[in-house]
Amino acid sequence: MKSTAFGLFAGLAAASIWGGMYVVSKSVMTVIPPYLLLTSRLLLGILTLFLVTLARGSVKVSRRQFWQIFGVGFIGYGISVGFQFVGTDLSTASNGSLVTSATPAFVLVFAALLLGERITWRRLIALLVASLGVVAVIDPRKADLSSDLFVGNLFLVGAALTWALYSVLVRKITRELDVMPVSLIAFAGGLPVSIPLGAVELNSQGVGAVTPGVIAGVLFIGVISTALAMVLWNTAFAVLDAGVASLTFFAQPVVGTILGSLFLGEEITRLFLIGGVLIGMGIVISGRD
Repeated sequence: MKSTAFGLFAGLAAASIWGGMYVVSKSVMTVIPPYLLLTSRLLLGILTLFLVTLARGSVKVSRRQFWQIFGVGFIGYGISVGFQFVGTDLSTASNGSLVTSATPAFVLVFAALLLGERITWRRLIALLVASLGVVAVIDPRKADLSSDLFVGNLFLVGAALTWALYSVLVRKITRELDVMPVSLIAFAGGLPVSIPLGAVELNSQGVGAVTPGVIAGVLFIGVISTALAMVLWNTAFAVLDAGVASLTFFAQPVVGTILGSLFLGEEITRLFLIGGVLIGMGIVISGRD
């Protein structure tokens, strides 16, 4: 029970941090292009976890394990997070929350195929209840799904699909290894994608005026949303079954809406309150599986 509670806390904490990242990243990307920002994010994450790992002492990882983790990181941080940044840049923050909320459904499928986890009725009901809550929180009637944003929305679908695959593969890898070195090596796996594409962006688009606010945003994305939140997310998948851990992702749009209300003056509606209750119910139901 303690292990389950800790895993749920870790997943909810990670998703809550990411709830504020859509607003921050959308603002920062008016100055720094998506893949250049992703490179900064990964390098800051690597530096942070490297210092933590030094303080904790070295951890042995075999060559085979290193390349397995590196490949998983390539999927998660090179492809998925890159898709998310590009999709958010081309689309809207509300679309980002709406489309990537499909992630837990994809996790359930990948977990069954790759980990042999059972798709129980309780998990299906929990997923359905939480998904209804997300629909209420986001309110699709407000999402802009016009044809002009079609390419951005496709990137967001790709982000949801590949992040689900990454999360399940992390569950598989952390059966043998500690979460910290897995997260550190996985970050490095994203660099072969982000560095060359970031260089192209730098050459073609350049960087806008870097203000203290932009620097603070980059630090938040790199240290908090990457180093801290990714370790918490990986911990949730190390402790819990993937199908259960994935439902904590639904905290993201709730926190995003609350922050939007506090800092952007967005309205919190009755649907939001109902949705928050439904998401909580879904997580409780899954935790009893």
